[in-house]
Amino acid sequence: MTNPNQPTPENPEAQEAPESPEAAEATEAFEAEDQSDTEGLDPQVDPDVDGDGEVSDLERQLAERTEDLQRVSAEYANYRRRTDRERAQTADLAKVKIVSQLLPLLDDLELARQHGDLQEGPLKAFADNLASVLTGHGVAPFGEEGDAFDPEIHEAVQDLSSGDNKVIGTVLRRGYKLGDKLVRNAMVIIADPAGAEAPAEEAGSAGSSDSEE
Repeated sequence: MTNPNQPTPENPEAQEAPESPEAAEATEAFEAEDQSDTEGLDPQVDPDVDGDGEVSDLERQLAERTEDLQRVSAEYANYRRRTDRERAQTADLAKVKIVSQLLPLLDDLELARQHGDLQEGPLKAFADNLASVLTGHGVAPFGEEGDAFDPEIHEAVQDLSSGDNKVIGTVLRRGYKLGDKLVRNAMVIIADPAGAEAPAEEAGSAGSSDSEE
């Protein structure tokens, strides 16, 4: 089976499938880095090394080799930078995968903590050690009652607020981050900030007092 986008004698004007936006962005970033490195090179090495106004065969060969060396050095620097970045991205993805597999265990430990089962004993020691290891690798939980609601990292299953100022009223499931990367959203119920209904209640009380008078 032939690729309909591949040029063939029957379809010479067919073009390759366009790159995805992510791939195109990465390609542009690589090309920009390559361009930034090559801009620092001498546009043309002066072959007249001794400045006598004449270029010998040895001087011309030296100039050509110098240009080749500069070009190879820039390409190698780009290669090293891309390799280091790809290696770091691969390591981050591996960490995210491992943390994602640990989420059910972390949820069970959180439920045990809420029920008071982590006050003492071996289970408390295990939970503390696991939390210490995850913290050392940059894993941090988030989602506390009273925090401002952020739709980018909080998943709301119910909205009990009455105004524009929304906060987390109840945390149903904690969220986790690995450095700046979001591993899982926090599942929450939205509520009004503490004391937001106090003015209305005071106003109602004042109105009832005036009516009694």
